Amino acid sequence: MNNTASANSGQPTHAQKMLLKLFSKSILKKAKFAAIETYLPPLSQKNCLDIGADNGVLSYLLRQKGGRWVSADLDEHVVSSIKEMVGSDVVQLDGGRTDFDDNQFDLVVIIDFLEHIPTDSEFMHELARIMKPDAQLIVNVPHDKPDSVIRKLRLRLGLTDEKHGHLRPGYTLAGLDALLEDKFRIQHAHTYSRFFVEFYDALISYLFEKIQTQGDSAKGTVVTAKDMSANQKKFKLFSLIYPFVWILSRLDSLLFFTSGYSLIISARNLKEHNPTEI
Repeated sequence: MNNTASANSGQPTHAQKMLLKLFSKSILKKAKFAAIETYLPPLSQKNCLDIGADNGVLSYLLRQKGGRWVSADLDEHVVSSIKEMVGSDVVQLDGGRTDFDDNQFDLVVIIDFLEHIPTDSEFMHELARIMKPDAQLIVNVPHDKPDSVIRKLRLRLGLTDEKHGHLRPGYTLAGLDALLEDKFRIQHAHTYSRFFVEFYDALISYLFEKIQTQGDSAKGTVVTAKDMSANQKKFKLFSLIYPFVWILSRLDSLLFFTSGYSLIISARNLKEHNPTEI
């Protein structure tokens, strides 16, 4: 598979500008990208794969960091949105065997993907195959907190696991460690996004569900540039309330003693180098 760099050069397109603007108003997505950045290594000359990067904004931002990237996701219309953001080197996966070569990638970043596939354990074996020995794996997943207030609020709003395309509500650190088995070793981990950020995100997710035009995908509600064009007045209202929401989100710092609702880990591929490889 061609693994050339494909981030668009020059000025952003209209679709890119729209989704980057939406990203700039999303406290949770910005927190997510900041968490990923924490674990990103120097990317020059590295072959990288991102999986599950929502509407493509995170794929776009990752490509700005350097390296040669391929992007992937589950759903055809989500894949189309990612292509609109980054151009080429975007593929559709199903959580099973991929068309990637053995030992192809130096880095794989998985963003809110594992909870959508029934074959999460088998997919770890596939990742080990396509990643180089000692390659880095970054995984972002919902942090499983079944009795939390936010979990109960989401269910009251109809934001169920099924609605989001989740086959499981998330993972604990111990659960992720068990999932990685003997294929990967976790080196770093932390949680982020506490009560106030998640409370706001639940309300916004409910709003986006009401205005989305393309229907639910295998990844739940994904807001594309087409959705934004069709609902410009509502997105303007969203922008107007953002400063107040930003102030509210700062209250999360007072809850430093609690775990967050998102979990991110950095791990290493334990596959040994083949001495016969040139």
